[in-house]
Amino acid sequence: MGKISFPNSNNQAIAMSAVINFPEDFNKTRTYPAVIVSHPGGGVKEQTAGTYARKLAEQGFITIAYDASYQGESGGQPRQLENPSVRTEDVSAVLDYLTTLPYVDNDRIGAMGICAGAGYTANAAIDDPRIKAVGTVSAVNIGQMFRNGWDNNIKDADARAVIAAGAAARTSDANGSEVGRIPLAPLKEDDAPNEELRQAWEYYHTPRAEYPTAPGYATARSLSQIIPYDAYSKAEAYLTQPLQIVAGSKAGSKWMSDDLYSRAASKDKSYHVVEGANHMDLYDGERYVDEAVSVLAPFFGKTLQPIGGR
Repeated sequence: MGKISFPNSNNQAIAMSAVINFPEDFNKTRTYPAVIVSHPGGGVKEQTAGTYARKLAEQGFITIAYDASYQGESGGQPRQLENPSVRTEDVSAVLDYLTTLPYVDNDRIGAMGICAGAGYTANAAIDDPRIKAVGTVSAVNIGQMFRNGWDNNIKDADARAVIAAGAAARTSDANGSEVGRIPLAPLKEDDAPNEELRQAWEYYHTPRAEYPTAPGYATARSLSQIIPYDAYSKAEAYLTQPLQIVAGSKAGSKWMSDDLYSRAASKDKSYHVVEGANHMDLYDGERYVDEAVSVLAPFFGKTLQPIGGR
């Protein structure tokens, strides 16, 4: 395990910060399957993404958890930009880096993500067939969530005003005003509309999992890019890789995992429901995370076998 930095192949001016994990029996003269792990919106590699990356490395994979461009310890300005297209491309940029490592088998690279990171991972797999297998945990299609609400009870058209707010923020930023912010999780406990999202506040803003580089907000300008975005666009045609979805039975976000499962063209797709778990339980609830890993590890083990070994 070690912290690394490398240029983002989509923008050489941005240095990507990541943590790479190796299997216990790692031998640099061999080649291994690898799994890219993408963090939630507002998160960083030291939180849940790092947890899943470590646990999967214990099962024999090289894994890499990274900070998105403009976030965490990765470079880029403005800070805390949450541009879905960039975040999707980040997955492929990390994959580009992995292909330069002699001990990574380029034909055995998979990807997974948590929350919005799962949506970005699915979108990246639609765009990039080098991703050979896809895993999702508490998947969120960030465009759907911001358009339609946590409970999927807002019509698309009713979010037009939010796009306008994002565009106005861009004008304000361009004219030197203080950069506007939007919460990606409740910034105050009293802002949480329900217990599940209160736990999101708790995760990011208390010793439960707070981290200095994860402030839990995004730039307001991001709204004009988030609202029209569909992480699952063309999944019906192009998301053909093996797919393993994991969601909690009590997760308010479960409808977005349902939607991904329904839309994905994959002929090898599975859906595991963790009974009793909500969205946040799958971030750091030990028994829930262990159950998720007990599904994801054999999935990646099966789908990232050496060519001829399947």
